[in-house]
Amino acid sequence: MTFSDESYNLRIELDCQGCELSPREVAAMEMDVDTLASLVDDFPVSDLHVTVVYHHKPDDYHVKTNLVLSGTSLFTGERDGLVQPAFEACMRKLVKKVRAYKRQMRVGEDAEKQSAGTRHQVTPNAEVDLAGLIQSVSDDDYPTFRNLIDVFAPSLTSRIAHWLDRYPDMLEGVQPAMTVEDLLEEVFLNAFDDFEKRPHNVPPGNWLEHLIDPSVQALLQSPDEEYQRVEFSKLLVS
Repeated sequence: MTFSDESYNLRIELDCQGCELSPREVAAMEMDVDTLASLVDDFPVSDLHVTVVYHHKPDDYHVKTNLVLSGTSLFTGERDGLVQPAFEACMRKLVKKVRAYKRQMRVGEDAEKQSAGTRHQVTPNAEVDLAGLIQSVSDDDYPTFRNLIDVFAPSLTSRIAHWLDRYPDMLEGVQPAMTVEDLLEEVFLNAFDDFEKRPHNVPPGNWLEHLIDPSVQALLQSPDEEYQRVEFSKLLVS
């Protein structure tokens, strides 16, 4: 059986072995694919092969998925007494794997741009007061640190906006909703926390840019906590 959602580019093939799925079950599976379908919509090739195998002993379903994308194939598998929970678990795994793969692609593309000299660097718009930054961290003085690190804000804001434009699905559904400005503050907060551990052989702008991804991950894992932290930091520096 082959089905697809006209809203997306994903083609889905369903193979049932030892069982037959009802139209209602297939419709439910189509709904569960929605997040994955939007995530892979920008791939030229995106085929999802789903195999559902019913085992009489121990009376359960084994759902296996193979997602074929341009340049890679991603596999998952789950077992459950019902088809739907097993399929939902497979979709959650695939979404995580696709996001990881897209991050790897971004790293590779950035490396190529770096080599070709076409990648925009995160650069300060004024002289960096490194001694002042070090002292503010030593004094646990975030307002001063934030004021000094602000020389990177315009360039870093541009990189964050570009990052989110390429991966708009990353923060989709996160509540409270996060803006580019919120993510900028999250990066600066993480920079303050990790400043003493920064690699001294890496330019500060590059180091700040490398904090974008872990900052997004922190927001995904604890959105309420991180949002409160960002809002509190804004009060400190206002």
